[in-house]
This record gives sequence, C-alpha cells and structure tokens, in this order.
Amino acid sequence: MNVIEQARQAYAPSHTPLRTPRAVEEQLISEITGRLSNADTDFPHKVAAVHDNRKMWTALAVDVLDPDNGLPAELRAQLFYLAQFTDRHSQKFLRGEADLTPLVDINTAVLRGLRAQGSAA
Repeated sequence: MNVIEQARQAYAPSHTPLRTPRAVEEQLISEITGRLSNADTDFPHKVAAVHDNRKMWTALAVDVLDPDNGLPAELRAQLFYLAQFTDRHSQKFLRGEADLTPLVDINTAVLRGLRAQGSAA
C-alpha cells in the first residue's frame, strides 16, 4: 500500500453517516410494505407482517398525538385516522374478511409523501 492509500484510509470516515429521522421512517415503512406486498401464502408470514405494520402505525399514532409534534394539525389528524383504519382493517384481515391491498396502498401513499417532502427539502 502506498502513502496515498494509507492517507485515504487514515482520514476516511470510520462510521456510517447519521440518517435523518425521515430517512429512518421511510426505510421502516418501505421494509414493512415490502413484507406486506410480498407475503407468500404462508399465513404466519402474513400475520407477522400485519403485526409489525400495526406496531408501526400505533407508534405513529402516539407520535402525532404528542403536543410537541411539529407536523401541521391537519396532517397529524390524517395520520391518526390512517392509524385507526389500519388497525381495523388488520383485524378484518386476521378474521379472513379482507386482504392486504389497502394496507399496502396506504403505506405506499405515505412513502410517496415522505419522498416528495424529502426531495423538496
């Protein structure tokens, strides 16, 4: 290894750059949405994806209810409504009365919104 390569290694960042909260949210929603949309016919896999989706939406609901949340009130209300819908629809799915399409559609719409805001910022 020559001196230039040694210098590059010595001064190169030794850690992964920090990600923004929006990037973390986007990754989580994207991962769960992928699991929901690609859930095979194995019911336990579908149930696990639905469970994780419900946990995520419950956490989002709690976050938007926080008075210190910086989102506009109207958006907070819309997200809370989506969390309630997601919970009810998940229950219907678990009873065999509905499919996963609306859950995937909601998550996909939220992802589009996050990505649009990220590119505008």
